[in-house]
Amino acid sequence: MTDIKWIILDIDGVIVGDKIGFNSPDPHPIIIERLRKLHKSGVGISLCTAKPHFAIRKIINDANLNNIHITDGGGVIVDPIDKIVAKKRIIDTHLAQDVLQMCLDNNVYVEFYTVDDYFIQDGKESSITKDHRHILQQEPRLLKSLSVDSVNFEITKIIPIAVDEQDKKRVTDLFQTFAKDLEFSWSIHPAVLPLQFGIVTASGVSKRQGSIDISENSAVAFENMLAVGDGTNDWQFIELCKYGAAMGNGSYELKKLVLAKGKECGFVGGSVNEHGLIDIFDHFELG
Repeated sequence: MTDIKWIILDIDGVIVGDKIGFNSPDPHPIIIERLRKLHKSGVGISLCTAKPHFAIRKIINDANLNNIHITDGGGVIVDPIDKIVAKKRIIDTHLAQDVLQMCLDNNVYVEFYTVDDYFIQDGKESSITKDHRHILQQEPRLLKSLSVDSVNFEITKIIPIAVDEQDKKRVTDLFQTFAKDLEFSWSIHPAVLPLQFGIVTASGVSKRQGSIDISENSAVAFENMLAVGDGTNDWQFIELCKYGAAMGNGSYELKKLVLAKGKECGFVGGSVNEHGLIDIFDHFELG
């Protein structure tokens, strides 16, 4: 499909799998090489993730993806190679402080993020810290009082981490207080289950809005975009694009939605552990 000029890619479950040393924490070299070749040919490739840009810096550098990416769930639109922050959506200072204090008071492991760093409370390091460091590939900065000291930073995201599904329900209930003022969702990483990662951002932040930012910033219409994901919530940005694809390991719901785009515009590739993204690129005659 020669009219595809830009690709938006989810990361976990699409280019990163759960086989440590094979495709985790970084994609397999075959995937990196295909991304590099495709981008070099003139196709824009934006990674789309709830992670901060520093957690995907190696992928971006290895594939030389020097264009903007959707990070922090849409809270930060950034090109780390050329050091361009196209969008930065900040959580209200006092609201962030209240959220952090609520987590600390209720023994919820919590981190907050700026564009370039993430922070935890001194003395709260645990096995969760170690597991998340594997994903983020960067050490957290320690603060004496996470809540009090937070007023000195522009916070783009807060992550409460639940230890399992039951704890996830508890944390979800706690956050009902802030439901009208903040966006709140959950994500997982297959390599560190059963941990559940809460994603707290400013109101209006989403991967869908991040994709709109990509289109506006690049001047590429959604008619000329392909988006790829694995989870049902990825439909929020895949829906915008004329072309959509799901991974073989993706949810049944997403596969159904993608195929509803029609034979020419929708496709389901193989599993992430079988380089399913290559199937998708081949189907759309990309690179």
